[in-house]
Amino acid sequence: MPNFRRYYVPNAIYFITTVVHGRHFLFNDDAHVQLLWDNLRQTRAFHPFCLWAYAFLPDHLHLLIQPKEGASISKILNSFKSNFTKDYKAHHGITKSLSLWQSRFWDHIIRDADDLEHHFDYIHYNPVKHGWVERPEIWPHTSYRHWLERGYYEVGWGWSEPVILSHQPLECGEPP
Repeated sequence: MPNFRRYYVPNAIYFITTVVHGRHFLFNDDAHVQLLWDNLRQTRAFHPFCLWAYAFLPDHLHLLIQPKEGASISKILNSFKSNFTKDYKAHHGITKSLSLWQSRFWDHIIRDADDLEHHFDYIHYNPVKHGWVERPEIWPHTSYRHWLERGYYEVGWGWSEPVILSHQPLECGEPP
Protein backbone atom coordinates (compact mmCIF):
# COMPACT_ATOMS: atom_id res chain seq x y z
CA MET A 1 0.00 0.00 0.00
CA PRO A 2 1.43 3.41 -0.92
CA ASN A 3 2.41 5.89 1.76
CA PHE A 4 -0.53 8.30 1.62
CA ARG A 5 -0.21 11.73 3.21
CA ARG A 6 -2.85 14.33 3.87
CA TYR A 7 -2.36 18.05 4.35
CA TYR A 8 -3.61 19.45 7.63
CA VAL A 9 -4.30 23.15 7.87
CA PRO A 10 -5.28 24.61 11.26
CA ASN A 11 -8.88 25.96 11.30
CA ALA A 12 -9.47 24.83 7.71
CA ILE A 13 -12.81 23.65 6.42
CA TYR A 14 -12.69 20.34 4.53
CA PHE A 15 -14.97 18.90 1.91
CA ILE A 16 -15.11 15.13 2.53
CA THR A 17 -16.53 12.32 0.42
CA THR A 18 -16.65 8.75 1.65
CA VAL A 19 -18.25 5.86 -0.22
CA VAL A 20 -19.94 2.62 0.85
CA HIS A 21 -18.00 -0.48 -0.20
CA GLY A 22 -19.28 -1.75 -3.53
CA ARG A 23 -21.56 1.28 -3.76
CA HIS A 24 -24.29 -0.67 -1.95
CA PHE A 25 -27.34 1.38 -1.01
CA LEU A 26 -26.69 1.27 2.73
CA PHE A 27 -28.39 4.57 3.54
CA ASN A 28 -31.73 3.80 1.89
CA ASP A 29 -32.69 2.49 5.33
CA ASP A 30 -33.69 5.18 7.87
CA ALA A 31 -32.33 3.03 10.72
CA HIS A 32 -28.90 3.15 9.08
CA VAL A 33 -29.15 6.93 8.66
CA GLN A 34 -30.01 7.22 12.37
CA LEU A 35 -26.98 5.05 13.16
CA LEU A 36 -24.93 7.40 11.00
CA TRP A 37 -26.13 10.41 13.01
CA ASP A 38 -25.48 8.65 16.31
CA ASN A 39 -21.92 7.89 15.22
CA LEU A 40 -21.27 11.43 13.97
CA ARG A 41 -22.37 12.82 17.34
CA GLN A 42 -20.28 10.27 19.22
CA THR A 43 -17.26 11.01 17.04
CA ARG A 44 -17.67 14.75 17.59
CA ALA A 45 -17.58 14.20 21.36
CA PHE A 46 -14.08 12.68 21.07
CA HIS A 47 -12.79 14.56 18.02
CA PRO A 48 -14.56 17.96 18.00
CA PHE A 49 -15.57 19.45 14.67
CA CYS A 50 -18.07 21.86 13.22
CA LEU A 51 -20.44 20.36 10.66
CA TRP A 52 -21.25 23.06 8.12
CA ALA A 53 -23.12 20.97 5.55
CA TYR A 54 -23.89 17.36 4.74
CA ALA A 55 -25.62 15.09 2.25
CA PHE A 56 -26.20 11.40 2.93
CA LEU A 57 -27.01 9.54 -0.26
CA PRO A 58 -27.74 5.81 -0.53
CA ASP A 59 -24.15 4.84 -1.38
CA HIS A 60 -21.99 7.77 -0.29
CA LEU A 61 -21.91 10.87 1.83
CA HIS A 62 -20.49 14.37 1.67
CA LEU A 63 -19.47 16.45 4.65
CA LEU A 64 -18.22 19.99 4.97
CA ILE A 65 -16.44 19.93 8.32
CA GLN A 66 -14.04 22.07 10.30
CA PRO A 67 -11.98 20.12 12.84
CA LYS A 68 -11.44 21.87 16.15
CA GLU A 69 -8.13 22.04 17.98
CA GLY A 70 -6.64 18.59 18.54
CA ALA A 71 -8.83 16.89 15.93
CA SER A 72 -7.97 16.02 12.36
CA ILE A 73 -10.02 14.78 9.43
CA SER A 74 -8.16 11.46 9.56
CA LYS A 75 -9.02 10.94 13.24
CA ILE A 76 -12.60 12.03 12.65
CA LEU A 77 -13.20 9.77 9.64
CA ASN A 78 -11.34 6.78 11.09
CA SER A 79 -13.32 6.98 14.32
CA PHE A 80 -16.62 7.56 12.56
CA LYS A 81 -16.24 4.78 9.96
CA SER A 82 -14.90 2.14 12.36
CA ASN A 83 -17.54 2.85 15.03
CA PHE A 84 -20.33 2.90 12.46
CA THR A 85 -19.18 -0.50 11.19
CA LYS A 86 -19.02 -1.89 14.75
CA ASP A 87 -22.51 -0.59 15.58
CA TYR A 88 -23.91 -1.77 12.23
CA LYS A 89 -22.60 -5.27 12.89
CA ALA A 90 -24.08 -5.28 16.40
CA HIS A 91 -27.43 -3.98 15.08
CA HIS A 92 -27.59 -6.81 12.53
CA GLY A 93 -26.02 -9.55 14.68
CA ILE A 94 -23.02 -9.89 12.37
CA THR A 95 -19.96 -11.53 13.95
CA LYS A 96 -17.77 -11.98 10.88
CA SER A 97 -15.39 -9.41 9.44
CA LEU A 98 -17.19 -6.80 7.38
CA SER A 99 -15.95 -4.02 5.08
CA LEU A 100 -18.70 -1.42 4.91
CA TRP A 101 -16.60 1.41 3.49
CA GLN A 102 -14.28 1.83 0.56
CA SER A 103 -10.70 2.34 1.63
CA ARG A 104 -9.81 5.87 2.60
CA PHE A 105 -11.86 8.95 1.77
CA TRP A 106 -11.54 11.94 -0.49
CA ASP A 107 -10.81 15.36 1.00
CA HIS A 108 -10.39 18.87 -0.30
CA ILE A 109 -9.24 21.86 1.72
CA ILE A 110 -11.51 24.86 1.18
CA ARG A 111 -9.31 27.68 -0.08
CA ASP A 112 -11.50 30.78 -0.12
CA ALA A 113 -15.10 32.04 0.01
CA ASP A 114 -15.81 31.08 -3.63
CA ASP A 115 -14.50 27.56 -3.03
CA LEU A 116 -16.65 27.28 0.10
CA GLU A 117 -19.74 28.41 -1.78
CA HIS A 118 -19.03 25.99 -4.64
CA HIS A 119 -18.71 22.96 -2.33
CA PHE A 120 -21.63 24.07 -0.17
CA ASP A 121 -23.83 24.16 -3.29
CA TYR A 122 -22.35 20.91 -4.62
CA ILE A 123 -23.35 19.08 -1.43
CA HIS A 124 -26.90 20.42 -1.47
CA TYR A 125 -27.42 19.82 -5.18
CA ASN A 126 -25.99 16.27 -5.06
CA PRO A 127 -29.32 14.40 -4.60
CA VAL A 128 -30.70 16.24 -7.66
CA LYS A 129 -27.50 15.63 -9.64
CA HIS A 130 -27.77 11.87 -9.00
CA GLY A 131 -31.46 11.82 -9.96
CA TRP A 132 -32.86 10.90 -6.54
CA VAL A 133 -35.10 13.98 -6.42
CA GLU A 134 -36.05 16.90 -8.68
CA ARG A 135 -35.64 19.57 -5.98
CA PRO A 136 -33.03 19.65 -3.21
CA GLU A 137 -35.54 20.29 -0.42
CA ILE A 138 -37.23 16.94 -1.08
CA TRP A 139 -34.17 14.86 -0.11
CA PRO A 140 -34.48 14.25 3.65
CA HIS A 141 -30.81 13.71 4.47
CA THR A 142 -29.08 17.00 3.70
CA SER A 143 -28.55 20.27 5.50
CA TYR A 144 -30.25 22.12 2.61
CA ARG A 145 -33.55 22.82 4.39
CA HIS A 146 -31.63 24.04 7.46
CA TRP A 147 -29.90 26.71 5.33
CA LEU A 148 -33.02 27.46 3.26
CA GLU A 149 -34.92 28.33 6.46
CA ARG A 150 -32.09 30.64 7.51
CA GLY A 151 -32.17 32.53 4.21
CA TYR A 152 -28.92 31.22 2.79
CA TYR A 153 -30.79 29.83 -0.22
CA GLU A 154 -33.78 31.26 -2.04
CA VAL A 155 -36.85 29.09 -2.64
CA GLY A 156 -36.45 27.47 -6.04
CA TRP A 157 -32.67 27.14 -5.91
CA GLY A 158 -31.54 23.94 -7.59
CA TRP A 159 -34.90 23.08 -9.14
CA SER A 160 -33.33 22.78 -12.57
CA GLU A 161 -29.64 23.71 -12.47
CA PRO A 162 -27.70 25.18 -9.58
CA VAL A 163 -27.91 28.94 -9.55
CA ILE A 164 -25.04 31.10 -8.35
CA LEU A 165 -26.35 33.31 -5.56
CA SER A 166 -24.79 35.77 -3.22
CA HIS A 167 -25.22 33.82 0.01
CA GLN A 168 -25.31 35.04 3.57
CA PRO A 169 -22.25 34.23 5.69
CA LEU A 170 -22.31 30.86 7.42
CA GLU A 171 -22.29 30.33 11.15
CA CYS A 172 -21.07 27.15 12.75
CA GLY A 173 -23.58 25.36 14.92
CA GLU A 174 -25.23 22.08 15.75
CA PRO A 175 -26.07 19.93 12.75
CA PRO A 176 -29.68 20.43 11.70
